[in-house]
Amino acid sequence: MKDFAIIIPAYNEEDYLAATLESVREAVSAMPGSGTVVVVDNNSSDRTGEVAKTHGADLVVFEPHNQIARARNAGADSVKQIEHLVFVDADTLITENLLRAALDNLELGEVAGGGARVLMDQPVTPMVGWIVRTWNRVSVMRHLAAGSFFFCRRDAFDAVGGFDESVYAGEEVWLAKRIKTWGKKRGLDFRILEGETVVTSARKSSWFSTKDFVMQVGLFLLFPWATRSKKLCGMWYRRPDEGAAEG
Repeated sequence: MKDFAIIIPAYNEEDYLAATLESVREAVSAMPGSGTVVVVDNNSSDRTGEVAKTHGADLVVFEPHNQIARARNAGADSVKQIEHLVFVDADTLITENLLRAALDNLELGEVAGGGARVLMDQPVTPMVGWIVRTWNRVSVMRHLAAGSFFFCRRDAFDAVGGFDESVYAGEEVWLAKRIKTWGKKRGLDFRILEGETVVTSARKSSWFSTKDFVMQVGLFLLFPWATRSKKLCGMWYRRPDEGAAEG
C-alpha cells in the first residue's frame, strides 16, 4: 500500500480533537502502509495545538488565516511527497474499515477520489436530520463528498489546484466537482463508499436554531456566491460563546 496522510484542519477544537485523533491513530495503526497524521492549527485561541501534539499528531502545522480551505491546503502542502490524501474534520470519528475502504479504492487505481455517507453522533433536530438525509442522497447521486471525510489521489489534488481558497464554505463540493472532471478524462471514478459511513459531531444542532439552518441553507441555494464571504458563512466560523473568527 502506498504511503498516505490524514489531514485534520482544526480551529478551536480542544474539546473534540483528542477523540478524533484517537480514532485516526487506531485506524492508521491497522493499515499496512505508512500513514502520517497532520493537524493544521487554524489560528486557534485555545489548546488545539497542544492537544494535537500530545494526542498522536505526527505533524502540527500552523495556518494563520482562519479559513478551512486554506487550512486543508496547508496540510496537504506539508506532505507533498505523499500520494494518497485523506481529509478528516476535527470533530469526526473514523474507523479502520472506513479508512481501509478508501485506501483500497485508491490503490486499485479506479478512482481519483471519494467520500462516505455522514451520520450524526447524537440525536438532532428535525431540520438538521432532513439536511443530513438530503445531503447523503445528493452525495450518492451526484458523487460529491462531505468535508468530514474526503479522500483523493495527490496527482488529482495538485492538478486541480486543491481546495478553492476563494470560498469559506462548500470547498469540498467544488473540489469534488473538479476532481470528477479530471478523473473522467482518465477513466477514473469519484466514489462514495458503499456500506461505510463517517460519524461527525451534531453540535451545531444544539448551537443554532432551526431558523438559523433554514436561513443558511436558503442563502447558499439562492446565492451560491455567498460562500465567498466569511460573514455570510457564520455557522462555520462562529461558536455560541464567541464572535465571528478574525482572518
